[in-house]
Amino acid sequence: MDNEISAMLQAQYAKKGVEFHLGCKVVAVEGSEVVYETPEGETCRAQGDKILLSVGRRANIRGIGLENIGVAVERGIVVNSRMETSVPGVYAAGDVTAFSMLAHTASREAEVAVSNMLGVPSEMSYKAIPGIVYTNPEVAGVGLTEQEAGPDVKVLKLPMAYSGRFVAENERGEGLCKVLVSAHNKVVGVHMLGNPCSEIILSAAIAVEKGMTVPELLEVVFPHPTVGEILKETLGA
Repeated sequence: MDNEISAMLQAQYAKKGVEFHLGCKVVAVEGSEVVYETPEGETCRAQGDKILLSVGRRANIRGIGLENIGVAVERGIVVNSRMETSVPGVYAAGDVTAFSMLAHTASREAEVAVSNMLGVPSEMSYKAIPGIVYTNPEVAGVGLTEQEAGPDVKVLKLPMAYSGRFVAENERGEGLCKVLVSAHNKVVGVHMLGNPCSEIILSAAIAVEKGMTVPELLEVVFPHPTVGEILKETLGA
C-alpha cells in the first residue's frame, strides 16, 4: 500500500479505539490470549473474543508431478508473458505462479493462457493490477506507489471531501485521492482512501494500463455528481 494512505487508514482506526502493536512477534496463543514480544524484547499479552491469523499465502504446487515433466519452479511455477511454463505447451495461471495472488489477476491470466492454447496470441500485463483492501473506509490502488516511483514523479493530491457526493454518502468521512504523474506527463499510479474507491479504481486502472497522459484523461467526461470524478479533479489540483 501507499505509505501515506496506510498511515491515514491506521489513524482512522485508532480514532475508533483500535490499538496497533506493530513490529511484534507472536510467540504463543493461549485460549483467548495472544502472547507476543515487542521489538524491545518485552513479553505482552492481548485478549479478545476472536483471534484472526493472517500470514499470507504460498503456491500449493507440491506433489502434483511438476518435477516429472521438468516444469521450472521458484516461489511458484515460472511462466512467460503468454502464461507458458518452461515446458512448451504447458501453461499455468492463478496463485500457482505466486506472482499476483488475486482473483481478478488469475481470471485474466487464465484468459491469456487459454487464448494461446487455442493459437490466438495474447500476453499478460501486470502494469495495472488494482489492489483493494475492503476495510471501512476502503483502500484502493493501481500502478506505482509514491515510494516505488521515486523522486522524478509529480504527486497530485486532493481530499475526497472535495467531492460533494462523497460528503453526502460518508458523513465526517476522511479520504484522499493521490495521482502520480511521470516526467512524460503519464498517469503511472493512483491511490485512494475512502468509500467507494473499490468501485472507481477501474477508471484509474484503464489510464495506467493504456499509458494515458494527463491531458488525455482530462478530456474524458466524468459523470456528475459522482465520487469517481475526484480522479479528474485531482489532475487539475
